[in-house]
Amino acid sequence: MMTHTAMVEAHSLSTTVEADLIVPSQFFDRIRAERSSQPEKRLMLAVMEDAISTFQKSVQGATRRQRRLLKDTEEWIGSADSGWPFSFENICAALDIEADYLRTGLKRWKGTLLAQCKRQDSAATHSPFRRVSGRRHSLSTGRSAFSRSAKAA
Repeated sequence: MMTHTAMVEAHSLSTTVEADLIVPSQFFDRIRAERSSQPEKRLMLAVMEDAISTFQKSVQGATRRQRRLLKDTEEWIGSADSGWPFSFENICAALDIEADYLRTGLKRWKGTLLAQCKRQDSAATHSPFRRVSGRRHSLSTGRSAFSRSAKAA
């Protein structure tokens, strides 16, 4: 016959081995919702996408506006300030993005693009074609002569 302590131990052992039953609502509450489904995270993602898009479009800085946008975006990306919710650091933390890695990648991308543009510009300035007459083309008659000859025919 089992003693009282042996029965208590057997009962506790059987309760620990039994499977826990949970209802579906308990199961799905434990699964985290996708981060992008939360409105704040979607807004932060939109801010990050806009900043990266602005950075990429403004790198060559053809206009004064593009240069200003690039400067503002680079200042925002380079800032280590985390005092306000939509700072670069806080958005990266909320979206589980390594801020320094993204900064380094954007700087490397900018450097590569500018180097490619510089190579293309230098290749375009040294034309492999020789100019014979100093002009690429010349018209022998004006435009009005063409229209008159077309009407006569």
